[in-house]
Amino acid sequence: VQLQASGGGLVQAGGSLRLSCAASGRTFSSYAMAWFRQAPGKEREFVAGISRQGISKTYVDSVKGRFTIFRDNSKSTVYLQMISLKPEDTAVYYCAAGPNIAGVTSTPDYWGQGTQVTVSS
Repeated sequence: VQLQASGGGLVQAGGSLRLSCAASGRTFSSYAMAWFRQAPGKEREFVAGISRQGISKTYVDSVKGRFTIFRDNSKSTVYLQMISLKPEDTAVYYCAAGPNIAGVTSTPDYWGQGTQVTVSS
């Protein structure tokens, strides 16, 4: 499966952004999806994951209550709605795909290219 992320940009602290990740190549609903991020000088970290039908979701503690992952299987797209953004959310955000939510949150099978999110203070 090929993944194409978009929607990043520059936003002030407290602002909002919605990231999108469009998939192509194979049946999108066969994959659990996730978002990861990598800040400068830091390791890539898991941010949010969603099961194949969107029933189960999981988040890293630092984004709970501010970020929402959701998907539209009819559009083969997964989204990350981000509100109340903080400067520490600044990172390159990557979408990823895997066979189930347990696996995609740790060792995804597929990665998209990143999209830069910059939050100014």
